[in-house]
Amino acid sequence: MKSKNTTTSVDPSELLALIGNLQDKKVVVIGDVMLDVYLKGAVARISPEAPIPVVEINEKDKKMPGGAANVACNITALGGRSSIIGVMGKDLAGRELVGELKRRKVDTKGMLAVSDRPTTEKTRVIAHTQQVVRIDREVKAPLSLSQQDQAIRKAMAAIADADGVIFEDYNKGLLTARVISKLVAFARARKKIITVDPKFHNFFEFKGVTVMKPNMKEVTEALGPEADGESFETIGFKVMKRLKAKSVVLTRSEHGMTLFEAGQPPRTIPTVAREVYDVSGAGDTVIATLTLALTAGASLLQAAALANYAAGIEVEKLGVATVSADELTQRLLEEMNH
Repeated sequence: MKSKNTTTSVDPSELLALIGNLQDKKVVVIGDVMLDVYLKGAVARISPEAPIPVVEINEKDKKMPGGAANVACNITALGGRSSIIGVMGKDLAGRELVGELKRRKVDTKGMLAVSDRPTTEKTRVIAHTQQVVRIDREVKAPLSLSQQDQAIRKAMAAIADADGVIFEDYNKGLLTARVISKLVAFARARKKIITVDPKFHNFFEFKGVTVMKPNMKEVTEALGPEADGESFETIGFKVMKRLKAKSVVLTRSEHGMTLFEAGQPPRTIPTVAREVYDVSGAGDTVIATLTLALTAGASLLQAAALANYAAGIEVEKLGVATVSADELTQRLLEEMNH
């Protein structure tokens, strides 16, 4: 590609005008849900049993929706309506996850409870502000065909009256090639905005979507040797072509995000984070804000710029967090008066 990458920005006042349009837009999030558990305490000594710190828990356990469930929570925090299609176990963690989702006004009718796997649970032990260890409880095997069919039916019912669809893949077994192809075709036939936050397993199954939003690690793993020695500009266009996607938003950590659209040179939006405290959950905030803005009629550049501001707020918080419409409004007003 001979087109040169350009750095660009959008006037905050233009973005501020968008926030009101996000209200009540409906987005369906389809993907791997999890319960994030935070155990917080302090370390005063080393264990006599092994050379490891003893964390004395001094706060109440914090339990929050994670993965695709966090994306759905970001949608409602911004004033949109969201429904989640995900798989959980018939266990306490699953019930707690549904309870937390309902508390955040997420429609949970699309949650599928199964008896042959636990709810994915990620427990983080934090001493002071430092994460000491993470304990994962999960089964990553693909769902059975009958479970896939149940998930497909639930998703189709939700997509029918939605404005947009987000596929949030963590390679935990829900988004098989079969589920992806059926649901993308269904959403495309109904002319819905379709965005994807991929992992590498089924990366190239998402054909013909509105926006593919990988990060550099995901895209280089998916392309394999094809990515060797290639610039990120070449990689972005290569992915767009292979997927027949309308656009690709490549997130590049501290280098911001680069937008690829047909007939346009690549455009990079620099990061606007003031203080990076914790990057976990930033990708969830980006895909939620980006999709909601596109359903509200924003251009890709406006949607990505708004998502960039939202991510800048999210990384200032500890752990996986959401960003509200009020916080986003406040940040944009501060930028305008800067």
